[in-house]
Amino acid sequence: MLQLARKKILYVITKAELGGAQAHVYDLMNSLHRDYEVHLAVGAAGVLTEKAIDLGIKVHIIDNLKRSINPTSDLKSIQQCIAIIKLIQPDLVHCHSSKAGVVARIAAWRCRVPVIFTAHGWGFDPRSPLIQRNIALGVEKILAPISTKVICVSESDRQLAIALKVTSPELAVTIHNGIENKPIATAAPERQPPKLIMVARFNRAQKDQQTLMQAIAKLKEPVELLLVGTGPDWEASKTIAKDLGITDRVSFLGDRLDVPELLANSQIFVLSTHYEGAPISILEAMRCGLPIIATNVNGIPEQVADGETGLLVPHQDVDALTAAIANLIKNPDLRQQMGVAGKHKFAKEFTVEQMAEKTELLYRSCLKPNDRL
Repeated sequence: MLQLARKKILYVITKAELGGAQAHVYDLMNSLHRDYEVHLAVGAAGVLTEKAIDLGIKVHIIDNLKRSINPTSDLKSIQQCIAIIKLIQPDLVHCHSSKAGVVARIAAWRCRVPVIFTAHGWGFDPRSPLIQRNIALGVEKILAPISTKVICVSESDRQLAIALKVTSPELAVTIHNGIENKPIATAAPERQPPKLIMVARFNRAQKDQQTLMQAIAKLKEPVELLLVGTGPDWEASKTIAKDLGITDRVSFLGDRLDVPELLANSQIFVLSTHYEGAPISILEAMRCGLPIIATNVNGIPEQVADGETGLLVPHQDVDALTAAIANLIKNPDLRQQMGVAGKHKFAKEFTVEQMAEKTELLYRSCLKPNDRL
């Protein structure tokens, strides 16, 4: 890996809870903290801050940094971020998640520090709620010009931003998500009867557990579905399962720290969703050797090769999702073949080493000329 003699990098993210963006930030910090002096700023302590401290990374709390929009708190969070930047004097700021992307980019611009924003899926995706879409589009059109670079985690997201004139082709770059290719328990997807698993927040504005549960209700084949995660629509989803009469087929497991083990004990991974950037949950399932059934939106086709490593279905199409699940339930050999192919595709294209190397090269290009090696 290229060396950059202890330049300072400040990562900023809104929440330190379990989630794909947080896992992404941790993997970058874990990969780069030996070559950089790394700092982390978040709205509140959580799993990510604990893991950062274990790496010897200095953590800064911006207690006014929250997901909800509040002009008073948001202004204070910008002021707090400016104070942190002036204190540690980073060579580069790298921000993640929508609110932190607003706060950190304004703060870095005010302090004249290069700033990169990683969009883990755009809030202005055509399938997102209308009000959210319009706000996100307006905000990004204002902030993109003060960004040094914008990272999209899928080429689909990059093309969307360019088409809507949020960024120029030169400003936006695609760096696919990657995760650690570590030794883990490998699934046995051919095992019968197959167990299905979906790992995602219960947030109906983006995730679509409802369509999946409707598909489960239509299946004639016996099946068990594990739903991992929590969120604002967790309880409502339990009610939907009850109304569909499938409470004996669906287990709501909540947030779990043993996701790799749960994946290894399952046979099919499903991600039913409205829109995505490039979900890490799919990469974790591919690494484990599971076949994937997923909604054909955004960056997912860049991860899942339809018919080779899994099956892609149209958005909110209950019948298509039911048919895809039934197909894999009836074909254990196909599940096994897709699982092997997915594991190979992951190792070839989506490891954390590849993601970190491409990110570091981008860091180098963003530093002031006299700061480059």
